[in-house]
Formats: sequence, structure tokens, C-alpha cells
Amino acid sequence: MIGGAEIAVKEITDRFGNDFQFDLICARIKKDLPGQEKVGRINVYRFGRGFFGDKYYLALCGHRLAARLHRENNYDAIWAIMASFGGFAAMFFKKKNPAVPFLLTLQEGDPLEYIKKRVGIFSSWFSQIFAQADYIQAISNFLAVWAKKMGARCPVEVVPNGVDLKLFFAEIPSQELEGLKEKTDKGEKDKFLIHTGRLIKKNGLINVVSSLRFLPDYVKFLVVGNGPDQQKLKHLSEDLKVRERVIFAGELSHSEMAKYLKISDIFIRPSLSEGLGNSFLEAMAAGVPIIGTSVGGIPDFLGDGETGLFCEIENPENIAQKILLLLGNENLRQKLIMNGKKLVEEKYEWNKIAARMEAIMKQLTA
Repeated sequence: MIGGAEIAVKEITDRFGNDFQFDLICARIKKDLPGQEKVGRINVYRFGRGFFGDKYYLALCGHRLAARLHRENNYDAIWAIMASFGGFAAMFFKKKNPAVPFLLTLQEGDPLEYIKKRVGIFSSWFSQIFAQADYIQAISNFLAVWAKKMGARCPVEVVPNGVDLKLFFAEIPSQELEGLKEKTDKGEKDKFLIHTGRLIKKNGLINVVSSLRFLPDYVKFLVVGNGPDQQKLKHLSEDLKVRERVIFAGELSHSEMAKYLKISDIFIRPSLSEGLGNSFLEAMAAGVPIIGTSVGGIPDFLGDGETGLFCEIENPENIAQKILLLLGNENLRQKLIMNGKKLVEEKYEWNKIAARMEAIMKQLTA
């Protein structure tokens, strides 16, 4: 159950100074997970009995565990990751402990309409998460604007997620890459489109599979990750008679994923919504040109014709046109690769991100 937000927490806290200590309260959800353990430098407290409903229990009652731990540890600040289940718990804690500074991090990637619908009758409480915060860190300008629309009265600062440059910049031995090409059946003339991440509706992957109808047979789609849309994508590729051109690699570790990026020609995700889009940044760091949509936080790093190409939302034919443009113009391809790697190195390196987050925390707890 690890995604971009969880990775960000670990990457950031690992880099904070030794004068910081962290206790993390989260939903347990799975019975085989211990109620308490230490992960890295974080003391993890899992709230609930190991069922799916634990996240709702966390939202409504998690502040009680936080209050008990606060009496023992006298916390200097409370930090909520996303205005979601933990955000509710942090808001209730803040109401009972107004002197404790409250930092809210926005990592949301779901469509805002979906979030609003899911909140439903609890919308007034939901808006209180933003109103009670003393400082809000958003990973994109899109989310920063949303925070203000939701009633934030505190400072709002954009600090994006980062990328492990050591991992994605690393050169992979040619022999290892050739073995991977053989494993994925990549022929000498084949071109690989790649997507890394969850196979969910918001990532628009159905439109990538549909775009293969408008592309030459040597263009194939390498799908790295798992998710609820996997069977739907398989069935669609069969219906469109492109099944042999869609390769499902499954879920991979970050180190393995970096290797798959290195044998690919274009990263593509025609998102319907996006908080930021770390998978794009990782592809840029690995030297893979990107194609995405102009939604959410993507315009923060994707300049059309400069660091990537924009395609239209839910338009497979337009997606195919952008792919052909990139495959047929080597000068453009190299320009996007060079500019993308430069941007990631300058703006999205984890040490720089962690330093900015540590400065915010020190300012709050001064």
C-alpha cells in the first residue's frame, strides 16, 4: 500500500536533521500488519483492527490516539498528509490542541469533483481541514489554488515531490538492457511506449491502448504496474486486435522500473486528473521523452515542445499523432530529453525538496 505520498514522506523524513523525530498514525487495513513498528526513523502506529473500514475509523477517531501520544511526547507539530482520512484526524486533533502547529500537505491526484462527491455530507468538516491548518504545502500550483478555494487562511507554498536522481540517472550495463529487451520481446525496429504507475481510470490508459489502432505495428505499449483497470485494458486490447502489442510487466520495484524506462522510447500518460505526476518526472530523469495532458499539476513541469508534448484528453487519434511526431523527429526528441533531465536535476532532486520542507517545519515550530 505504498504510493507517491508514502514515498515522499520517507524520502523527506530520511533527510531531516537528527533533531527531528516522527510518530506516524495511519489506518491498519490489513490484519497481518503490526499495530506498531519502526520504519526508518519513523515510529508507526496503525489504527484499527485490520479491515478496509479502518481508514474511516482513523478519520473519526484517530485524533484520540494522537491526543494520548501527545500527552506522552508533547508534540511540536502535527503534519497531515493529504486532506483525506488522516486530514480529518489531524483537524479534530487541532481543534482540541490549538497551540500545536498544523501543517497540511496536499498530494491529491483524484479529480476534484470525485473528492467532493466522496466527501458528501461531511463537506463542512472537510473544509475545516483547510481552515484549521497553520501552513499548507501543495505539490503543485493546481493544488495550491484548490487550497485557497477550499478556504485556507494560512500561507500556502508549492513544494513538489522529488526524484531519486542517483537511481534514474544511473547508466545500466548494455548487456543487462539487451537481456531486458529479449525478455519483453522488443525487436530491433520496435518502439516502446511505456507507462509506470497504477492502472486506474484517471491515468487514461484505455486511450493509449485505443491509439495503437492508428499506429504502425512496431509501436508497442509496455505497461508497468497493477490496478483495477488491468483486466479492462486486456479485454480492450483483444477487442481491438492489438493484444500482442500490449506488454503487461506487472508491479516492479523502483530499481527494476528504472531499467524498463531505459529500454523505452516514449513515456505516456494521458491523465484525466493529476496532483503532480511523479512518474513523468522519473521518466524525464531516465532520459525518456514524455507525452501528457494539460491537467492538474502536469503544466508545472511539462512545457509543450520544450520538456514534453501535450496531447488531448480522451482522444486516441490525437495521442497517436503526438507519438508519431516524436518518433519521426529526432531533433525534437533529443531536445525534450535534454531539457527534461536538466529541469528535474535543477528543481526536483529530493535533497533540495527535503531542505525546503525542513525549513517550513522549523518555521512552524520556532
